[in-house]
Amino acid sequence: MKDTFLWLFSSRQGAVERLIPRWIVLRALGLIYCSAFVSLLFQIRGLMGPAGILPAGRYLEAVAQSFGPWTRLWFAPTLLWLGSGSHVLMAMCWAGLAASLLLTINVWPRAMLLICFACFLSFVSAAQDFSGYQSDGMLLEAGFLALFFAPPGWRPGLGYSHPPSRASLFLLQWEWFRIYFESGLVKLLSGDQEWRHLTAMDEYYQNGPLPTWIGWYVEHLPHWFHVATAFSTLALELAIVWMLFLPRRWRIVCFLIVTPWEVAVIFTANYCFLNYLVLSLGFLLLDDRFFRRNAEPQVVEADTEGEKAAWRLVSNFGLAVSAVLLSLVGYVTTMELVSMVFGRLPLPMQPVTMLEPFRIANQYGLFAVMTRGRYEIEFQGSNDGQAWVAYPFRFKPQALDRAPGIYAPYQPRFEWNLWFASLGSWQQNSLVPRTEERLLVNDPDVLALFAGNPFASGAPRQVRAVLWQYWFTSIPQKRLTGDWWTRQLIGLYAPVLERDDQGKVGIVAMPEALPPHD
Repeated sequence: MKDTFLWLFSSRQGAVERLIPRWIVLRALGLIYCSAFVSLLFQIRGLMGPAGILPAGRYLEAVAQSFGPWTRLWFAPTLLWLGSGSHVLMAMCWAGLAASLLLTINVWPRAMLLICFACFLSFVSAAQDFSGYQSDGMLLEAGFLALFFAPPGWRPGLGYSHPPSRASLFLLQWEWFRIYFESGLVKLLSGDQEWRHLTAMDEYYQNGPLPTWIGWYVEHLPHWFHVATAFSTLALELAIVWMLFLPRRWRIVCFLIVTPWEVAVIFTANYCFLNYLVLSLGFLLLDDRFFRRNAEPQVVEADTEGEKAAWRLVSNFGLAVSAVLLSLVGYVTTMELVSMVFGRLPLPMQPVTMLEPFRIANQYGLFAVMTRGRYEIEFQGSNDGQAWVAYPFRFKPQALDRAPGIYAPYQPRFEWNLWFASLGSWQQNSLVPRTEERLLVNDPDVLALFAGNPFASGAPRQVRAVLWQYWFTSIPQKRLTGDWWTRQLIGLYAPVLERDDQGKVGIVAMPEALPPHD
């Protein structure tokens, strides 16, 4: 039993042949964390600052009123309990960015991973609607597992003397597998007719959160191509990824299939750092022999009489902690996968509840149901209620002649959320009327989320949000007009707000019920 325990969890009994893939994955994690914190630096005050759209301080006050002093820390594990002002938010982002850069150059990787994880978890736990993405859970899970996967030391290099434990390696591979396989499962379990009829990809490139110009061209390929890619998606997610559990040769074949696939997704859609994370975890399918380099033999120093008892105690304690935490993650993630097919089993659920606030043991499922149209919310201001001027977005489709760009791994969370909000009603998405309120006072932090301010000389008297439906232009239209998009006004999305001479905000007009759109 003891030998099995050490074989699973001790780095001294680890998988020596994965040193180079480990080095690649940890460097990639550093770059992914870096992209996440850079994105937050430009947005966090407008998203959740004291005068932002969804202030973190207000949210934490509500949590404090609902839970006890210790329970609230578990419900919302965030450093922002110490303060949620603009300076604290920016300091948190800068700390995470500095740690991610040091992780990228392999300086004290375990400590840097801990700082990155703590800072990103602090954001996710207090950002409310701006952090409800599966990609956030993917990064937190991978970042947590990497704490046990990374070698110790200030400048560990490849970490020859501390190879990764089999448990940490497997759980990272397990996360990679679950992202694919669970996404395939939900496509079948959802009953979505587009996946069953293999028409899911026909308008996929146009209807995603942030399309790319390459996606425009792929959208116009023949129907048989879209049928083939829909079938290939299901085959990859439900069958090919099982090669992870086959011998080495099959794992390499799997890597050579999924890697070009992820690259193609990156170029045809902007899903922030999601595909970069999945792409990097795929390197764990490989070993050192694949890179034509044999790892140096591991040197294990035998215990000597001079070895300090205190060091042995610390080492054993760390091993016990890692065994407990990794076992919990393994149990919860397995429970989540099994429950997708068989429902909740009569097994202990306390570990699931315990880990849920930390987002380190998640259930995934991408594109269970395909959106059937592209809808865009546009904010407009006016001084007379007649002439309306649109606030320009940085990344979202708006100007018809503007080519959709490639922005990932940068994530414009405000614009990303508006895409989700467009598929529902304003009552379900408080960020829309809240944004209108902040635009009525020309709040600089919220205005920084836009590409410009058409009312720089003075705040508008009225602000409204309207809903458009967008389509890619056809090839003849593109040749004739140069436009990438065509659009049609659906109607008013949210209440029209007005600021009177005393500075009070009131409702001028309410939107009528919008036609079905999803």
